[in-house]
Amino acid sequence: MLASADLPSNANSPTLLDPERLRAADSLQRREPFPFLIAGHQLPDSARGSLRDDFPRYASAGYFPYADADCGPLMRQLVAELTSPAFADAIGEALGIQGLSAHPTLVTICRSLNRRHGTIHTDSKSKVASVLLYLNESWSNGDAGCLRFLGRIDDIDDLLVPEIQPVYGNLVAFKRAENSYHGHLPFEGERRVIQVAWLTSEAEKARKTRRGRASRLLKWLLGKFDRRHGSGRDRNAFHR
Repeated sequence: MLASADLPSNANSPTLLDPERLRAADSLQRREPFPFLIAGHQLPDSARGSLRDDFPRYASAGYFPYADADCGPLMRQLVAELTSPAFADAIGEALGIQGLSAHPTLVTICRSLNRRHGTIHTDSKSKVASVLLYLNESWSNGDAGCLRFLGRIDDIDDLLVPEIQPVYGNLVAFKRAENSYHGHLPFEGERRVIQVAWLTSEAEKARKTRRGRASRLLKWLLGKFDRRHGSGRDRNAFHR
């Protein structure tokens, strides 16, 4: 797997991400009870078709470490821009984190989920901050699968702001904290998203990458069990 700094940009394609769009008038920034950002319309409409075609075709549900061989050229360009120092520092500015670009990045990509995913949690202490960029053409599943920032770990309905639909160009970012509760209602099906996490160390990046690669094989082997295991998930399920 390539490090983010080695990811090639497609010289024939225009820039996909503009950090200035994070500061648009309709973006929402909060510092309490933990820092987060919600920003829509972060991707050009002209890239929709190519990003759809270039998206990885994973055989099982969940988040998997980025590998450039899984992706087409425009997806590789998008990941390169998401992990660039300029974009990292723009996210850091929004979240009140100085020098975010100095932290190693881990990119994971999800094509589909089952109902066990999305339980309420805060993320591990190895994460400094995270960005989620959604790539679904539309969303006709109601509240299911829509990200929620929450005031409590045991109540999926204790929303801090309206839930965020995982549709094309919607971006959320947040600083990891002991109370950075987030999750979504149970959902099974296609839910395309790129996640970038800035981590505390290269050792944590290596550990998470190894675990993610092993998980990819395990989920492929045990996919049916994984779906059955999550089918009865409670809406307020959480993990610390």
